[in-house]
Amino acid sequence: QVQVVESGGGLAQAGGSLKLSCAASGSIFSINAMGWYRQAPGKQRDLVAVITAGGRVNYADSVKGRFTISRDNAKNTVYLQMNSLKPEDTAVYYCNADVVRSASYAYTPYKCWGQGTQVTVSS
Repeated sequence: QVQVVESGGGLAQAGGSLKLSCAASGSIFSINAMGWYRQAPGKQRDLVAVITAGGRVNYADSVKGRFTISRDNAKNTVYLQMNSLKPEDTAVYYCNADVVRSASYAYTPYKCWGQGTQVTVSS
């Protein structure tokens, strides 16, 4: 099967920085877009940033200029560098990978979610 595992969450002060990592593994033929989403208590899960295999990126307006998404295709890993953190960035951050699975799965697409990592920003 396919799984993604996030790491790097934690506690930061307002104005500080954190870097999240997410590695995909398993029966992967290729990965299209990889992205980060977040969900605050009582709110829906929203897109934070996404990056295609070719490096095109898109950000939520609320994080533009503060967060940077990048990926290492050789390692099937995506990163989220978060700078100038604000208390409103507090949420559970989820990684997502749009995968094409291997021949064992007939090269079928699969959208894989991580278990989430908590980011808490104190004021």
